[in-house]
Amino acid sequence: MSLLPARNASRPGDDPIFALNREATQRRAGGERIINATVGALLEDDGRLAVLPSVVEALREVPPLKAAAYAPIAGAPEFLGAVIGDLLGGTSLADCATAVSTPGGTGALRHAVSTFLERGQSMLTSSFYWGPYATICDEHERSLATFPMFAEHGGFDLDGFARGLDEVAAKQGRVLVFLNDPCHNPTGYSMTAAEWTGASSILADVAKRVPTTVLADVAYLAYAKDTRSFLKHLEPLAERAAVLFAWSGSKAFTQYGQRIGALVACTHDAAARDAIQRALAWACRGTWSNCNAAGQYAVARCLTDAPLKAKVDGERDRLRSLLDARVEAFNRAAAGTALRYPRYDGGFFVTVFSAEAKAHAEKLKARGVFVVPSAGALRVALCSVAQADVATVVGAIDEVLRGG
Repeated sequence: MSLLPARNASRPGDDPIFALNREATQRRAGGERIINATVGALLEDDGRLAVLPSVVEALREVPPLKAAAYAPIAGAPEFLGAVIGDLLGGTSLADCATAVSTPGGTGALRHAVSTFLERGQSMLTSSFYWGPYATICDEHERSLATFPMFAEHGGFDLDGFARGLDEVAAKQGRVLVFLNDPCHNPTGYSMTAAEWTGASSILADVAKRVPTTVLADVAYLAYAKDTRSFLKHLEPLAERAAVLFAWSGSKAFTQYGQRIGALVACTHDAAARDAIQRALAWACRGTWSNCNAAGQYAVARCLTDAPLKAKVDGERDRLRSLLDARVEAFNRAAAGTALRYPRYDGGFFVTVFSAEAKAHAEKLKARGVFVVPSAGALRVALCSVAQADVATVVGAIDEVLRGG
């Protein structure tokens, strides 16, 4: 007789990425030369966690009594306003946006799945996706459906996207789709303007037939080459669909442990917007009740206090340059090798295609190189790899792919 319901009785308990990171850390502590390309956090070239000093100072300067008190259930108004302004300012989306605070971007994803789908329905995303998307769906008794992310020409598969949307719409009469862009996790791919135009048109067509919600997972937006242009392709969708943004302070402000995030929802239908706000606030109360107060107040200052914002932006520019140098080193080293991967010009991760990903990852571990295997690919977290080690990582993958 199990004390747990059947669906919960055999959970794996540990995230596979965190398990790989723990193994790599233990082997390094044992004296081995290890390159750990699993960690989804930006590290300095000496292996220390990269942080923005001005953000740390802003956290210290939050008045103790304010930091210790409960934040409003839906989030501190100054924080939510600052996020909307920073993310959407200057676009029509800012004029029709509402938001709630969440524990990191993951909380925003959770709210989207539980609020915009019925139990038993499916969320749609690309065939390469961040693994916890599936975990979130399963935990909330929804499922995950995928469309092929890449066409034969190597770009975003618009035809596959249209087919996937049509299938989900026909099956359940409602669509929720996650597009992790720019700097997609795990592939590092950023959609072109033409691809966004096509995707927007396809979504608008589906929205004529069934209630449609599109979520842009912008966790890595701060490290993209272009942080604004994609918004113009989402603006017209808010006329007939819900346009959501999963915003994360973890990467943009290098505060992974503070769990600062927000779900921003946009629609020009005022009645629908009010209903969405009430539903999201209700979901907050029913899950985490409220979020990190100090983090919200500190980030709000970082976004709205002009001198402080300038300091934070300058510190982030250094980290972006650090990451961009690794991206360039990877592309240089991979030229002429057996590595095949999507266009990669920024972001924490790149994915190398592999028909035997698990076996190849095991061989790499034997060489002291840790990457994350998934269906048909190896995820390489360049965010955690020193620039001097990038060529070594590429060389090891090349040898393994060639059968070495």
